[in-house]
Amino acid sequence: MFSKIALAIAFSPTTESLICEAKRLKNIFGASLLLIHVGEKNPVLEETLRGLLNKHGLSYSKIKTIWEKGNPAKKIIQACNEENVDLLVAGALKTEGFFKYYIGSIARKIIRKSKCSVLMLVEPLEIPTSFDRVVINGTQQEQTPFVIQKGLEWCKMDHAKQIYIVNEIKMYGFQMVTAGEGGEEEISNTRRKLISEEITYVENILKTIDKGDLKINIKITSGKWAFELARFAVDFKADLLIVGDEGKLGFLDRLFPHDLEDILNDLPCNLLIVKK
Repeated sequence: MFSKIALAIAFSPTTESLICEAKRLKNIFGASLLLIHVGEKNPVLEETLRGLLNKHGLSYSKIKTIWEKGNPAKKIIQACNEENVDLLVAGALKTEGFFKYYIGSIARKIIRKSKCSVLMLVEPLEIPTSFDRVVINGTQQEQTPFVIQKGLEWCKMDHAKQIYIVNEIKMYGFQMVTAGEGGEEEISNTRRKLISEEITYVENILKTIDKGDLKINIKITSGKWAFELARFAVDFKADLLIVGDEGKLGFLDRLFPHDLEDILNDLPCNLLIVKK
């Protein structure tokens, strides 16, 4: 699934935990590991990194480390492109807050502009565990079949125990009925029909995928998909939320919260953004 994994390090208090998480993923996918640091390079930091890698059974001499200066997001993305990285792993603040939304954040820029998939870890562990409880976005979008396929591939390799694919009722159809003169029975029947259609949409995708022994549940919500997806991830106590990339956004999308921004603004859990 991933042949080269990059870890962005900033020598923050979570650096050791992020290294441990990256090592776990390296082993799961049989991937090579690349480290990227944007900032000062000096003997102290090199020795610190060497010590952390050796402590957790990783050889400093066998793992390539890129030291860069300049704009962190730009340099990280550039390094990932030049090194043909499949998955970029980075730490993230669980809540960014209103002010940071408008000035932007390194994490948000990386997610938007990177060509590879991105895993944002909100609470990395020094003794990592598998992501047992996984939520995958099943909302009808162009990339959804690919996202579900790759999400389930991840779940199989990581031995996830509980998986939900979350889809939404297209509210405009339901609102048209409720705005008319139909009675409660008609409204109820229409809701059941819309739910059935969304379940069928996901089931048809699942028929084309090798699911192995995974036990998959389908959850249908109503409302703004990203908000409902994040809320369900919180209620489910998910370890990992998997979504697709929305592609390039225009100027107005950057000024006003977009669908994925609802998730990025207040991460419900670890987040994997799958990109082709």
